[in-house]
Amino acid sequence: MTTAFAPSPIQAALGTPMIRIDGVSKTYRGGFQALKEVSLTINRGEIFALLGPNGAGKTTLISIICGLVNASGGTVTVDGHDNVGDYRAARELIGLVPQELTGEAFSTVWDTVRFSRGLFGKPRDDAYLERILRALTLWDKRNNRLMALSGGMKRRVLIAKALSHQPQVLFLDEPTAGVDVELRREMWQIVRDLRDEGVTIILTTHYIEEAEEMADRIGVIRRGELVLVKEKQALMRQLGRKELTLQLKAPLASVPEALAPYHLTLSEDGQALIYRYDSSAGNGEGSGIAELLGALREAGVRYSDLHTRQSSLEEIFVSLVKEP
Repeated sequence: MTTAFAPSPIQAALGTPMIRIDGVSKTYRGGFQALKEVSLTINRGEIFALLGPNGAGKTTLISIICGLVNASGGTVTVDGHDNVGDYRAARELIGLVPQELTGEAFSTVWDTVRFSRGLFGKPRDDAYLERILRALTLWDKRNNRLMALSGGMKRRVLIAKALSHQPQVLFLDEPTAGVDVELRREMWQIVRDLRDEGVTIILTTHYIEEAEEMADRIGVIRRGELVLVKEKQALMRQLGRKELTLQLKAPLASVPEALAPYHLTLSEDGQALIYRYDSSAGNGEGSGIAELLGALREAGVRYSDLHTRQSSLEEIFVSLVKEP
């Protein structure tokens, strides 16, 4: 699908800093500290996925960047504009897609999107709004009231509203929660198209598959602290574990003593041996695979097949956010 969202008349070079977060903290009345001196730079034209369990501080951080919540300390700049001292300029660059569409049930799709553009003081541009609605497969629904739309269509309207004023940054808070798999993949493509147009995407999601599919970089937040920020592929290589599974020609009752140094796991039916190793070691020297295969031959253990599996992003995420 090709789109023409045109986030800005002038697009700066991709990969340059778009959002700078320096030492941002938030303590609510009552003493609860939701964020603890978070610092982060998000580059122009990237898809950044912010992951964390419920209550980790994701929504608080996004709300502070968007100017909806005041930080207790630290600063945020959007394309060089301080989001407190130069609030209007910073906020104009941001589009926010919340989880729910509320308060506009009797409005039509067209009126809702046009009104949203007007809130930012943008001049009327029906041609641009039409392009948005067509790209989001909403043009045929433009005269429908929001209350008559399906959940998936309402989610598209939220994106259309957020794009109506031509922002350069788009925040997506659980964008595909509750939608079917087919629509989810369509929306992933919409997000990629936006990124290709130069829009910076910040995504929060509980679908680890979504981050694994789309994100360029991933940040993990836990108890208000940013515990990790890394390019997705580098994260998979560094923190992922690999498993080598050997299907045996004859079942074993137990792992031979000679193989104890390799810490192998025997499957319940005795038909397979599982060897776990650091994925950063690769399949050659350092992984221990060559030595293991030699030890198997010496021990008289024969196998008919073997295959490897790398840890998924979900497994890595769980290991990062679990309590010590």
